[in-house]
Amino acid sequence: MIEYEVSLDVDAGIVDDYLAWLRVHVAEILELPGFTGASLLQVDTDDAGRRAFCVRYRLHDRAALAAYFRDHATRMREDGIRRFGDAFRASRRILTPL
Repeated sequence: MIEYEVSLDVDAGIVDDYLAWLRVHVAEILELPGFTGASLLQVDTDDAGRRAFCVRYRLHDRAALAAYFRDHATRMREDGIRRFGDAFRASRRILTPL
């Protein structure tokens, strides 16, 4: 099993709409082959104008993540960009248990 983490920095003015979209987005990703679960977390921050979140997806293996990147990632990412433009930023990392 591996984890795929997406860290999100969101403009406070769009947080409600963004979270509503994000919950649907996460549910759609969990329907894809290889995904076994996800956690949506709020990250504590001191910036009143921004909100931070983290989504940690669990996958069977690196091959499932590679299939996601190859077949779905571009389309899924573009949906958020189309809806929210530059009012959010995302960074990603892959976590492998030791």
